[in-house]
Amino acid sequence: MRFSHPVFRLKRQARLLSRKDGIPLNKALDRIAAGEGYKSWGHLAANAETGRPAGALLAQLAPGDLVLLGARPGHGKTLLGLELLAEAAKAGRHGFFFTLDYSDADVVDRVRALGIEPGAISSRVTLDTSDGICADHIIAEMDTAPPRSIAVVDYLQLLDQKRRNPELAEQVAALRTFAQTIGHIVVLISQIDRAYDPEEKPLPDLSDVRLPNPVDLTLFTKSCFLHDGEVRLDAVARG
Repeated sequence: MRFSHPVFRLKRQARLLSRKDGIPLNKALDRIAAGEGYKSWGHLAANAETGRPAGALLAQLAPGDLVLLGARPGHGKTLLGLELLAEAAKAGRHGFFFTLDYSDADVVDRVRALGIEPGAISSRVTLDTSDGICADHIIAEMDTAPPRSIAVVDYLQLLDQKRRNPELAEQVAALRTFAQTIGHIVVLISQIDRAYDPEEKPLPDLSDVRLPNPVDLTLFTKSCFLHDGEVRLDAVARG
């Protein structure tokens, strides 16, 4: 069965319905799924015709990678980050989700939006919603993690929010050095500048990343951009 809209748009419809009707996101997702002819969102997710990109994306990431994951709001960058962690957990690897944007309950809702029961991955994925998230905090939390662990940080621009933290450029450089020294993978979710115009190019690129302060984006080893259901992963050329 084909869907009336791409899955990421159906998820956005569910979030709008959740806010409009004051119902939990998982209930809104089930309503959207029913409208598509499925008994639940989990049923819809399991029967999605287009393969999820997270498995293929994870296979292309190597220990030591520092990855920028960028998209405009509502295009699925946070969900893709969470799905990367779920794929890593299935493979027996440990993951971390550091977020300055979402509460614990928000993250649980978004994991369920993927058709995944949070309890199924909780033993391997550490959720951190503390206010002190910065590069030093991430490094300290991951320092004794099992080899080839993966962290998803939500999101790049919020690391620059507090004056007591080092400049964003210093934090990105520290995360690059840490990832390469220890052999973990660190994925930084990023906002895209509002000036990005999909009529000019189908996917954003590094020139469209919104930066509150200057950062050398060639510190990233790979970039992954999303728009309207399309995903592209590229190596970043060192400047």
